[in-house]
Amino acid sequence: MTDIRIRFHEQLEQVEQHVHSMGAAAGELFGAAVRALVDDDAEQCDKVIAGDDLIDEFYLRTEERILNLFALQTPVASDLRLLTVILHINLHLERVGDMAVNLAKITKLAIDLPRSPQVLSTLEEMGTIALRMIAASMDAFARRDLELCYQLPTMDEPIDRLNRGMVTQILEIADDKRMLEWGIRMHVISRQIERVGDHAVDIAEQVAFLMTGEFREFTDASHPQPQQLA
Repeated sequence: MTDIRIRFHEQLEQVEQHVHSMGAAAGELFGAAVRALVDDDAEQCDKVIAGDDLIDEFYLRTEERILNLFALQTPVASDLRLLTVILHINLHLERVGDMAVNLAKITKLAIDLPRSPQVLSTLEEMGTIALRMIAASMDAFARRDLELCYQLPTMDEPIDRLNRGMVTQILEIADDKRMLEWGIRMHVISRQIERVGDHAVDIAEQVAFLMTGEFREFTDASHPQPQQLA
């Protein structure tokens, strides 16, 4: 292997480590947003909103590094696949940061409204599962664990079920106008948490593609067969 190729692989490894750091930061930010929601903590919400700057910095830096590798090197097929997968993971993690900010902003808007312990318990459960999914998808990436990738849709099922049941919970508190207003905002938060689970599944799909060369949407019935990519 030439010195140029050795240097290329060193830089590629650095980029991958950078995106793992971003995954940890995005998970931490989302976890802080869920805690702020449960604790009704406006100050913590502000910290979450400010913390998204770090996620955006990770995102831009990772993208810059990858584009530089494309520009200065000629990646072979396996390297090219890894670079494109990192680009996709980078985007999904940036979106997780956005979801955390959305949770914080909505929590602040609802800070003076009455709250339902039952709804909050459901949202906390959803958030805990979503956090576990983010960690699992990044662990699958780190260890190149295909079996773990295939477990992500199953992990996502409780979030989807709880999200679907959120409307029923909100209707149960609809007699109180202010409680209903709070409930509507919590329904939006439920959807945001559900999307975090989807992003974790999407990351797992990318890792599976990295390992197999086949891209398959795990939960999309419109693509029942793997799509072979060169």
